Amino acid sequence: MRPTGRLHLGHYHGVLKNWVQLQNSYECLFFVADWHALTTHYEEPGIIAESVWDMVVDWLAAGVNPGAAKIFIQSRVPEHAELHTLLSMITPLGWLERVPTYKDQQEKLKEKDLATYGFLGYPLLQSADILMYKAGQVPVGEDQVAHVELTREVARRFNHLYGREPGFEEKAEAAITKMGKKNAKLYRSLRRSYQEQGDAQALEVGQALLESQQNISLGDRERLFGYLEGSGKIILPEPQALLTEAARMPGLDGQKMSKSYGNTISLREDPVEAEKKLRTMPTDPARVRRNDPGDPEKCPVWQFHLVYSDKKTRKWVQEGCKSAGIGCIDCKGPVIEAVKTELKGIHERAREYEEDPAAVRSIVNEGSENAREIARETIEEVRKAMGLSYK
Repeated sequence: MRPTGRLHLGHYHGVLKNWVQLQNSYECLFFVADWHALTTHYEEPGIIAESVWDMVVDWLAAGVNPGAAKIFIQSRVPEHAELHTLLSMITPLGWLERVPTYKDQQEKLKEKDLATYGFLGYPLLQSADILMYKAGQVPVGEDQVAHVELTREVARRFNHLYGREPGFEEKAEAAITKMGKKNAKLYRSLRRSYQEQGDAQALEVGQALLESQQNISLGDRERLFGYLEGSGKIILPEPQALLTEAARMPGLDGQKMSKSYGNTISLREDPVEAEKKLRTMPTDPARVRRNDPGDPEKCPVWQFHLVYSDKKTRKWVQEGCKSAGIGCIDCKGPVIEAVKTELKGIHERAREYEEDPAAVRSIVNEGSENAREIARETIEEVRKAMGLSYK
């Protein structure tokens, strides 16, 4: 996530709640993307510096657990920049220019000069971020699927160019024997079925077989993945997009909640100020007087009910609004209470970390070092494959 200001309820419902669930099921890495922030805020470095620590506190307050996930800052792992540079040597320019968000963001951010190499190349930096950790899955919304697909294409091209190590087939055959006679026979049978008959199910079964092997090294496993597919050693595995369900958090004016629209409630908003913002929200313009019937679908408050209210409350809103049985202030009541309750828990957890900034820095330092350990291994493999290892 890019550090460009305080996080708000849109970030919480759109991303952070999902992260909290994922950390209990997967090995997760969450990082502050400070280099990515420079692609659009390079003239405002102060915002980035201020926002980094605020963002980490917000994550921790939202329930991200440093004991279950690695939390780090992108620029603390300089291998990201090196991998980005190396991948840029093989990535066709046209691949970057066709990323849907490239022209879309230029249109939306016309006030900024985004005719920079950094902005054009940021999807490739994202690819480096993902491939560095050989991520199996990347949690994204639909608008980011194209970025994961670019990453897959870059990984495929890299493996095609550099995956043929000297003596590859001999090493693969030697690795097969380490699987034991029964599994080796099954692997060879599945490999023939896929390569000679195009049996996609045989490929899936073969990949699952390799995943279950405990007596072969990681290098041999990746080598055998490539041998199974008829390619070379898979140095950079292709990730999959993990489409995540995210509630569309409305802003106070009915548009998407966004700092650029000035319609947000921050995660550490003063409760009194949050209530004031919700009470003064615009409602259905047809309800000029208390006894005018309204249409919830035309009211921004209804969007908040879709996020916070149960079926019983939503039914009460629908019936009361359309019949003028309830007023707009009545309608806002359950939303105000739900938001205040949600913010209260976040505030309490945030206060612990606000009062102990050393603990926050310690979490980030440890996470950054753990991430670097993984990154160093990957970058050494990449250097070796590209002929840049001079030992």
